[in-house]
Amino acid sequence: MKPLNKTTVEKKDLPVKILQFGEGNFLRAFVDWMIDKANDAGVMNHGITAVQPIAQGREIADIFKSQDCMYHVYLEGIKDKQPVKEVALVKSIMDILNPYCQYAEYEKLFLSEELEMIISNTTEAGIRYEEGDDLTAEPPKSFPAKMTALLHKRYKKYNGDPNKGLLIICCELIEDNGSTLHDYILKHARYNNLEEGFIEWVNTACHFYDTLVDRIVPGFPRENINEIKAELGFDDNLVVKGEYFHVWAIGGDSIIKEKFPLDKAGLNVLFMDDIRPFRAKKVRILNGSHTAMVPVALQLGCETVMDAFNTPEVEQYINRMVAEEVLPVIDEDPKELEVFAAKILERFYNPYLKHYLKDISLNSISKWETRDYPTVYDNYKKLGKDARLSIFSFAATIVLYSGQSEAKGFTPNDTPEFIDFIQNSFDKNNIKGWVSAIVSNKDMWKENFAEVPHFADEVSADVELILGKGMLGALRTVLS
Repeated sequence: MKPLNKTTVEKKDLPVKILQFGEGNFLRAFVDWMIDKANDAGVMNHGITAVQPIAQGREIADIFKSQDCMYHVYLEGIKDKQPVKEVALVKSIMDILNPYCQYAEYEKLFLSEELEMIISNTTEAGIRYEEGDDLTAEPPKSFPAKMTALLHKRYKKYNGDPNKGLLIICCELIEDNGSTLHDYILKHARYNNLEEGFIEWVNTACHFYDTLVDRIVPGFPRENINEIKAELGFDDNLVVKGEYFHVWAIGGDSIIKEKFPLDKAGLNVLFMDDIRPFRAKKVRILNGSHTAMVPVALQLGCETVMDAFNTPEVEQYINRMVAEEVLPVIDEDPKELEVFAAKILERFYNPYLKHYLKDISLNSISKWETRDYPTVYDNYKKLGKDARLSIFSFAATIVLYSGQSEAKGFTPNDTPEFIDFIQNSFDKNNIKGWVSAIVSNKDMWKENFAEVPHFADEVSADVELILGKGMLGALRTVLS
């Protein structure tokens, strides 16, 4: 088996136009894979230097160096209901460095004339404001402080040249990710009394973009890596496995479309002024379906999303919920919505990914409120009807959390106080009182469920059905 490096593979040197905070599986199987495709298609010529956002990580950096920053992305999935596989050798990363032990190289990079953009995925915890973070540290501790220091040094080096600003694209899984980073940079600037000229430069010469990223990336395929290496013909220790489906929505001004034309390489990248409507649609269809499916499928003995969709009743339940309750209250063209939803739900049939339901069940309480309650509310307000299937998922969730369900051995992974309340207040002789206490618990919910009349009554009836008939019997009754 051949080693993977420049002795066995030809790799072109590309100008480093992108500084990337993060070197993890997702960025490599999503962003860097896309940039590589765009480079190959001739619509871009962008090299990347990956910057490790934390001090740890020397071991993975050594693997990168040994492979000259090359690796394979191994994609499997379903397209038009047919299995599809794609394997790509990614060569877009030119180097990897850690600013905690390579600060001089890091500074040279972010002051480079070639640099055009910064892409980040520092996890949900990365974009946070830490008051007093030292901007003179090499580097500062938090990501927003790192960015403030970086931009301020660049501003000073180029004397505020408006052409030396950067495009900043955030992939962290928080709402308004780019806008939030922008706000924190300004907050650091003002806290540290940086000049008004710098603040004006950040606001006018730099461009921040909110994004929504979507691809399931399980990462390094440890369980069958030897077979995959044999198939590849290379001793690749950075292989990343992911699903075939991908979408990247990027919101902000139109400059990004010209400077970062991934869509011209045939990639599913959508540029828009405001991604919030797209995010809301995606959250309701994909994430709302996951959250509704989990408590039902777990109580039927399913372990993965694929197990769930191989169960006819679950497949019918989710498809009907989306078609009858979710799509009718989204204010977009019905035909386009149907096509969008079909592509989303097709992913549930992917036999190659083990997407475990117990993992998706994390924080189901807040997830249901955010992802599924808006559908319940809109069905009542816009259509004057109960969203029966969505309401059933709430009943299934609290039964799952109660400790009284058929999902033996399941332990909820959620806010301990909420779990304790649901379990300790359970009263099989007064289900209606138990449900009413849960839905009216102001510590547990931000929404006022009383705005949907009879919500508690509907949930109580479904709980009685689940406890009386078992999940399969209850589900069949609701679907009939």
